[in-house]
Amino acid sequence: MLINRRAMTILASIGTLTFLGSSAFADTTLRVGKAMAAAFNFTPVDVGLATGLFKKHGLAIETFEFGGSGKLQQALAAGSVDIGLGAGPEFAAVVKGSPVIAVGQLAGKPSLLGIIVPMDSPIKTIADLKGRKIAVSTAGSLTQWLVRELSRRQGWGPTGIDAPPLGADPAMIAAMRTKQIDGLVADVATGYQLEANGEGRVFLKFGDIIDHFIIQVLWAHKDLVAKNPTAIREFLAAWYDSVAFMRDNKEKTVGIIAPVMYVSNEIAAHAYDEMMPAMSIDGKFDPVGLEVLEASFTELGLLDRKPDLSPYKTEQYLPDIK
Repeated sequence: MLINRRAMTILASIGTLTFLGSSAFADTTLRVGKAMAAAFNFTPVDVGLATGLFKKHGLAIETFEFGGSGKLQQALAAGSVDIGLGAGPEFAAVVKGSPVIAVGQLAGKPSLLGIIVPMDSPIKTIADLKGRKIAVSTAGSLTQWLVRELSRRQGWGPTGIDAPPLGADPAMIAAMRTKQIDGLVADVATGYQLEANGEGRVFLKFGDIIDHFIIQVLWAHKDLVAKNPTAIREFLAAWYDSVAFMRDNKEKTVGIIAPVMYVSNEIAAHAYDEMMPAMSIDGKFDPVGLEVLEASFTELGLLDRKPDLSPYKTEQYLPDIK
């Protein structure tokens, strides 16, 4: 049977509408990179995925894990990820030309991280760290910054503690087990798990030493800023919705994040109690924390002169949280 021209036009229109219905309203996919796989402060992305909060904001999230801030910035520079869950000291790389901008603060003081040493380590005081090998993730990373800053504050200069970059936690833990290093910098929850296993102990928590800081930052690639600012706004809204969910639902949160952090529920709950208060609920940048970062970059030899970080951050995409 022949189909007349009018019928063919109607069928073509229906086909077009069907196509639009399946694609125009599809979720926007964002590639999100974590500087470290198991860090507590990055788990809102996992909570938001598990609870459907990113889906609610029209986003499909693909997550990727990197062995430190340096590798995350490399991935961002290469355009391999759109959003980076990274660290404040990465501002030094951005000042040098990394094509990203800070769009929100994740957390302030560095409660998340500490120095972990073997259970039988002779290190008992901070003075005992001088000249020791305390492993960090990568060169230019948050973990390296913390070790160098601790050394500087002790009057030993930024290199008074040897800080070899060994990659992700498993590599550092393996090196500690074989006595190749004297300790490592990691999420304190990892330290608590090592304590439970009888392999190590949390010697020092950086949050007890450094009050004002910006430990972690949400980075957005400038291409995403230019092409799809709405996606950034929706991502940030979903992120801070996830933080609010975490604050209001400890038990459910612990159940989600424990396997992500590779620790027991008990240790995840302990980490939650210590670290949740430091999580930003609105993403606004702490001006004092920014000043600490600006001053540190020259003192630690990361930049030739003290920078003004204001051009490398923005709060215009943050949700209005009161």
